[in-house]
Amino acid sequence: MMVYEQMNQMTITTATMMKKRMGSVVNTQKRQLRRSVSATADEKKEETLDLNGMSLVSLPTSSFNLASISKLDLSNNNLQNIPESLVARMLNVMALDLHSNQLKTLPNSIGCLSKLKILNVSGNFLQYLPKTIEDCRSLEELNVNFNELTKLPDTIGFELMKLKKLSVNSNKLVLLPNSTSHMTSLRVLDARLNCLRSLPDDLENLVNLQVLNVSQNFQHLTALPYSVGLLISLVELDVSYNGITALPESIGCLRRIEKLSVEGNPLVSPPFEVVEQGLEAVKKYMSEKMNATRKTPSRKKTWGGLGKLVKYRTFHGLRSSPGTPGRERRRDEDEEEERRGFINVSDYRHIDGLASPRHVSLFTPRRLFSPLSGYFSPPRF
Repeated sequence: MMVYEQMNQMTITTATMMKKRMGSVVNTQKRQLRRSVSATADEKKEETLDLNGMSLVSLPTSSFNLASISKLDLSNNNLQNIPESLVARMLNVMALDLHSNQLKTLPNSIGCLSKLKILNVSGNFLQYLPKTIEDCRSLEELNVNFNELTKLPDTIGFELMKLKKLSVNSNKLVLLPNSTSHMTSLRVLDARLNCLRSLPDDLENLVNLQVLNVSQNFQHLTALPYSVGLLISLVELDVSYNGITALPESIGCLRRIEKLSVEGNPLVSPPFEVVEQGLEAVKKYMSEKMNATRKTPSRKKTWGGLGKLVKYRTFHGLRSSPGTPGRERRRDEDEEEERRGFINVSDYRHIDGLASPRHVSLFTPRRLFSPLSGYFSPPRF
């Protein structure tokens, strides 16, 4: 009987412990669920604030907690300006859409948006971008299409190193800043419908660029830099409707290119019949032209870094003395050799170690033009 009671007590104790454990597990699950619900609620609070197409002239700021907004859509309104103080409060915004408004300027406080990744200000009346936009170093996509920009900030490429897409088409840009070629993360560069006169020389630094569109700059853009053909990731190149007469020979080096648009240009190289045959024919033509240029021997031969060697009296050591028939005969022979283009090496003194660093001091201006110089001594008459 005592054994039976002991077994019952053990069973009750075990059941109690199991209940406690189960209760602990349930409480833990409840706490985790509450945290999950709270996190979901926070995510909902940080979702897009959509004020698109509401004919807004100004922004109602009193009813919004701007600090919690991650995406703000103010497109298709009648906004003429964005208050500096309002932008400074949007510290967590990652995507800002202001396209199709009446904006003439952007607030300088836009530089406070350190988390901003996407900025769309297309379809406004912007004539310039504030320099503080360079402080938006998280920016990955910048769309400034259909504005009145005449230039971009000079150092924009040095600061926006994470930028992947730059769209500045349909503006009045004359040049792209040289710093553009430092945007090593850039994948798409759209600069069509501008007044571009040239492109930066060192485009080869854009190692991730896949799409380059500089079409419809019409008579303004008449040449492409050699570095266009050194864009190792380029897949699509559109240079149509410009004033380009010759493509750079480096186009033949574009290994990944899949689409090349050159129509609407007064092209001479490659000729029209080659262009008609398609991309591969153009690449082959430009590659062969580049190879032919490399194989062409140079007319001017160099020697010892002094350029073309010309027979001057300063270098000429005459053997005959004045008044002897040999001197006149020698002069006639020299003139004949010069007409044939030959050089009689025996008539020149040997200069030891011309290219050796240890003898560079022999050719300093002070020594070369010294009256005591042995190498440039006057002829012996």
